[in-house]
Amino acid sequence: MSSWNTLSRAAFDLETTGKNSRSARIVTASITVVDAHGELIAEHEWLADPGVEIPLEASEVHGISTEKARAEGRPAAEVTREVAGVLQGLFDDGTPVIAFNASYDFTVLAAESARYGVPQLSRFPVLDPYVMNKQVDRYRKGKRTLTALCEEYGVDLTNAHTSAADALATLRVLDAMAGKFPKLQMPASTLHQLQVDWAASQAADFQQYLRRSKPTAVIEGEWPVLPPEDASRGGF
Repeated sequence: MSSWNTLSRAAFDLETTGKNSRSARIVTASITVVDAHGELIAEHEWLADPGVEIPLEASEVHGISTEKARAEGRPAAEVTREVAGVLQGLFDDGTPVIAFNASYDFTVLAAESARYGVPQLSRFPVLDPYVMNKQVDRYRKGKRTLTALCEEYGVDLTNAHTSAADALATLRVLDAMAGKFPKLQMPASTLHQLQVDWAASQAADFQQYLRRSKPTAVIEGEWPVLPPEDASRGGF
């Protein structure tokens, strides 16, 4: 089987109302698709009215105010259904979907889907530059934000924290990482399964570190989606 970076691939990014992935609402969403050579072949963008106030802290990051979302955004249920539909179509075709810190974006979408009665995604295969970077470049110093990795790999990130710009930059960063770390060049299905283990191990290591000063610290390691807080209500 061919390596993921020699085939068509996509990138997915959300901008939301907050940091808690289980309660945050979608504000903007972008899905970018490139061909085997990395040339752009499709781009999807959405602006949603999340149905709640967008905190000033979030608006200052992505530039979308409550007023703008209400005036120009589409109903959140419609946006959620369309985003999920495009992603599931990609997964059904075997196209890997790249997402930076995937467990955040896919957990937000899972919660929104549950909220509006949208079927849950298969979420396979997913590729996450954040998890991979911590695995293959574990002694790297400094932040591992998308902005920091773009600077390291020479990837342009104009209009950072807009979902369209972040999606394309995420894709370009992962392509560059595959060039620097050839061990990442493998079928997307194989790499997906490896990331499940990597993410769990990374979370366990970080939790152990935190518990030196905070004995009750808990770091969730499920990937690429976190379970709902009350698992008895049904999984994502």
